[in-house]
Amino acid sequence: MTTPAVPEIAVEDPDQMRALGARLAPLLRAGDLIILDGPLGAGKTVFVQGLAAGLGVCSPVTSPTFVLARVHTDGRLPLVHVDAYRLGGATEVDDLDLDADLGRSVCAVEWGSGLVEQMAAAHLRVEISRPSGDETGDVRRVRLRPAGADWAARLTALATPDLTPHPQGPAAR
Repeated sequence: MTTPAVPEIAVEDPDQMRALGARLAPLLRAGDLIILDGPLGAGKTVFVQGLAAGLGVCSPVTSPTFVLARVHTDGRLPLVHVDAYRLGGATEVDDLDLDADLGRSVCAVEWGSGLVEQMAAAHLRVEISRPSGDETGDVRRVRLRPAGADWAARLTALATPDLTPHPQGPAAR
């Protein structure tokens, strides 16, 4: 069982969700696997938009729901953005050949729990939820759960409550 290196973070709107993703981006390395969990509309793609902005990706980042995977190569590291919602199991994930790209890129997988953990020795799980009783509001709760390697140590850089967009983030565009 893993424990969070960063306490639950309240994110009040999509701009703050993008800012949180952008703050994580400088900590990323080739081979990193990020698994995003949360209900439909929680902000998983918005978080990946922030990651992409923080990596310097200039191409639009949209949900890969219908194409399953999008590859963005115009940033500091290639970003492979996957939506595993429609995948039926690990065999279908294997058919995407994501492990071929993982060694030289960052792979962010929405709906990937139980399907992609075996792709890497370590991963970061990003759990996004709404506060109990607030299924329609903008406020989200985000927990970053490191699994293996040095994720816990890397996440200490995010331990401050300031989630304002940084100059390299989406607000600078």
